[in-house]
Amino acid sequence: MSRKIKLGAFVPGGGQHLAAWRHPESPENGSLDFEHYKQLAQTAERGLFDAYFLADGLAANFGGDIKVGLSDKAVGFEPVTLFSALSTVTKHIGFIATASTTYEEPYQLARKFASLDFLSDGRAGWNLVTTASNAAAQNFGRDQQLDHADRYERAQEFVDVVKKLWDSWEDDAFVRDKESGVYYDPSKVHAPNHKGKHFSVKGPLNVARVPQGYPVIVQAGQSEPGRELAASSAEVVFTAQQSLADAQEFYRDVKARLRKYGRSPDDLKIMPGVSPFVAKTEEEAREKYQLLNDLIHPDAGLALLTGLSGGEIDLAQFDLDAPFPEEAIPPTQGIVSRRAMMIDIARKHGFTIRQLYQWVAGARGHWTLIGTPSQIVDQLQEWFENEAADGFNILPPTSPAGLNDFVDLVIPELQRRGLFRTEYEGATLRENLGLKRPVNQYLLLRQAAQAS
Repeated sequence: MSRKIKLGAFVPGGGQHLAAWRHPESPENGSLDFEHYKQLAQTAERGLFDAYFLADGLAANFGGDIKVGLSDKAVGFEPVTLFSALSTVTKHIGFIATASTTYEEPYQLARKFASLDFLSDGRAGWNLVTTASNAAAQNFGRDQQLDHADRYERAQEFVDVVKKLWDSWEDDAFVRDKESGVYYDPSKVHAPNHKGKHFSVKGPLNVARVPQGYPVIVQAGQSEPGRELAASSAEVVFTAQQSLADAQEFYRDVKARLRKYGRSPDDLKIMPGVSPFVAKTEEEAREKYQLLNDLIHPDAGLALLTGLSGGEIDLAQFDLDAPFPEEAIPPTQGIVSRRAMMIDIARKHGFTIRQLYQWVAGARGHWTLIGTPSQIVDQLQEWFENEAADGFNILPPTSPAGLNDFVDLVIPELQRRGLFRTEYEGATLRENLGLKRPVNQYLLLRQAAQAS
């Protein structure tokens, strides 16, 4: 079977664009409307998307002055809770929820995602993040966030512990013999008894081994520690590049790192984010793009850039129509890769502050495409066929209109060119992504001991 593009739908209830909630066709309360999310999930499933993806934060995201209230993104559902509900009104699409290795505990997270995998019959995924935010830190007993290197060190140990917990029970551990009264085989239960620098976890997990073995592990970091974590542990990488050359560099670098962890290139799917403004004519697509940018409140635009720059400078002190003050942006312990990309975009295009926030407002620095279905697919195909992507995480600028546009206009063009499925291949998210089901690590140890 020929290689096919994988697709995720990254669709927050209020839409991706900073001003999406102000669009005439957008619901005013989309971020807290379950029926709206239900419609989005079912539309994405109609479009045969692999997964519905949601980011998450651990602090209110005001997107501007708290006194003014400029953004709908200040509030929203916790994604695992939401996806548990959405799994009951869908059959095929996977659900990738974000959860933090910095502020959660391995046992709690392992249990939560194992439960989602059972509830969805094998359609769960965990987007592993390290949470770069002083606002989040202050909600969890800290004055400021952990240093970048410390967050990634903790994350690596965290994911190792979670995998041990997911392997607490072998697949055939449960006998459930009513006649003998034996419910499970004690020899097939494994307590991790983990003691490390950051965590001490005895176990075992109080959820059985899940349908997928592990929920699919997704990661989004692009810094050096982020790339290494992706190579060692991730099965999908959600990344952000603006050019074919940059995407190829990331793709080839991360894929090459897999070898030292005993992994093959097919064990990791790299899926850059794409924000598509699509219409039947290019002129209409550009009108959609301009309409949303005209709705951006300047204070919300400034707040977006401040967050991406690490939250350590107030850009309101500068003239909005002056060149972006690259020299005034200090190093950060926050989202290092996103800060660097923002500065690079401003430098390459000679953007003012206003032009930069309009550029990144739709997709927070991800690739923005504007055009007809054929024009959009031309560019996706170029990346897919030239070692830049295994698929894409689609960030529709508005919801539901932006997602409907992609499903109704772009998906048929992808299928016409033989680049995308016409039906789901498997029953689980892992199967549809073409990822192997992991073998229980304790079973492997026993088999190795028996063979020696």
